[in-house]
Amino acid sequence: MSKQTCSSNIEALTLQVRPGGVLAVCFTAMASPCELLFVSSDDILVRELGAMAVQEIQRIEQRYSRYRPDSILSQINASSGTSILVDEETSRLLEYASLAYELSEGLFDISSGLLRRVWHFDGSDRIPEQNAIDTLLPYVGWHQIDWQKPIFQMPEGMELDLGGIGKEYAADRVLQLLQLQTDLPFLVNLGGDLCCRGTPACGFWQVGVERPNQLNTPQLVLDLSCGGLATSGDTRRYLQVGNRRYGHILNPKTGWPVQGGPRSVTVAAPYCVQAGILATMALLQGAAAEAFLQDAGVQYWCLHDDA
Repeated sequence: MSKQTCSSNIEALTLQVRPGGVLAVCFTAMASPCELLFVSSDDILVRELGAMAVQEIQRIEQRYSRYRPDSILSQINASSGTSILVDEETSRLLEYASLAYELSEGLFDISSGLLRRVWHFDGSDRIPEQNAIDTLLPYVGWHQIDWQKPIFQMPEGMELDLGGIGKEYAADRVLQLLQLQTDLPFLVNLGGDLCCRGTPACGFWQVGVERPNQLNTPQLVLDLSCGGLATSGDTRRYLQVGNRRYGHILNPKTGWPVQGGPRSVTVAAPYCVQAGILATMALLQGAAAEAFLQDAGVQYWCLHDDA
């Protein structure tokens, strides 16, 4: 990291003192409020560590944001059916996506982001017409992609969206980076996707899970001491038509939001990216979400309408 970049990142960070001898580095990234919590009273060190972490998050966002025309993901989406040689890091992400597609029997599909062209989960009641959905469905389906690491080829008209993996992957990368830089206990929180190393004096990090119908009001308070934690649900991204709520998790086979499942699913796993994928895969199961998680053998929490 250059001195100029490090200095710029440090100056842009907000530092907060939290109970229990914790310093929090607060910032915004990947369109989400984020924080890094360190058990430390050394604000200079914490700012330096925070700047390193923020630079890594910004690097990942630059490489894999679908909103940036210079990102690797945008280059892939503009490939127009031609073969592309991808780097090792991108290959790992595509391997995650391919494995998740297979394990979910085609429900976790990073090509389904194309459906966001007609679905806008802004809290309104605007449901797209079926013919608009049907127009996009032929361009959804990981099985149509030729992926022979490190060569990637996607039919013209298809697109990838790493939104279901990106923040979780960034959280794990920051964890790995900071572990090489410090022995301090710390927690990484990227918009609710979390991982930690070590704990404060009380023996755990306390993490709130929002009540489905009340923003910023925790229904659960979980104790996290190691590994990753991720939550997926419709608390913030949804459509409301009368008494029916449509969450943002779409079935890539039908093009419609999954119905009948929990309002939110929280999963604990050794890594944040695993927790995030499993939480989304569970929601994609609809009413069978909890059975899926039980079979997966992971620790989980599901919140329903009556929570």
